[in-house]
Amino acid sequence: MYAKIEAFMVRKFIVTFFSSTVVSYVLGLFYIAQDHNLVYNLGNQFIGWFLLNFLYVGAIILIYGNIVSAGIACLHRKWFPNLDWLHILILGVFGLGNGLFFQEWFMAYCGMAAAVLYGIIDKWLNKRNRENKTRRAFILLPIGCLIITWGLLQLSSPSLPPFTKQDAVDNVIEDESTVFPQEIGKRTREFEGYHVVRETEAEEIRDEVYIVRFSEHWRKGSNQGTWSTAYKVNRNSLTTKGSTGVLPPYYGSSNEK
Repeated sequence: MYAKIEAFMVRKFIVTFFSSTVVSYVLGLFYIAQDHNLVYNLGNQFIGWFLLNFLYVGAIILIYGNIVSAGIACLHRKWFPNLDWLHILILGVFGLGNGLFFQEWFMAYCGMAAAVLYGIIDKWLNKRNRENKTRRAFILLPIGCLIITWGLLQLSSPSLPPFTKQDAVDNVIEDESTVFPQEIGKRTREFEGYHVVRETEAEEIRDEVYIVRFSEHWRKGSNQGTWSTAYKVNRNSLTTKGSTGVLPPYYGSSNEK
């Protein structure tokens, strides 16, 4: 009895893993193909979409799918023991449920496809169990397809362009509202009697890692000072390093831009 329960649990785990992987694999490719803005690191982008879908699809199949499958299996044994196709068809109908609940037809069709695939693989595995055949391929095959697809997409993607000092400055300006020059260099202006020099600098401290600094020097007669703020920037992140000096006295004026 215990051996039968263990075999049943293992089979359901394999079916859940295989179905979730295949559906998430197809959805990952779909999103990659649909987004024409994705050019670089397509393999990594694919894996990211795959994992996101796998968490969602896997949770639904693990909980909802297996509960529904167990209920239909009881009906199958009692009312239509020789009609495996009807078992799979009913599973497909229940697979529509999640998408219909959220009124998302694409989600509904994906759920139906996942449920039909689940039913087919479940019946296939059950038959192989009775024949004492190996189930290893149902684990290794989807993992192998994932690795091969990731590698092919990564190799076919163009290399990322260099991340330059100006790119680092652009990242800061895009993330932060600033009155400083948008290109590396200085800009001079007169404001309310103050002679103001604003400067944008970028220093590379490691490969494609920069310190971007905005400095402001002002002078009005004997009243003068300097204020600056800095950011650590790489291709994927931006960190504030803090400010030094004293804010200019004219900051806060509604005319200052």
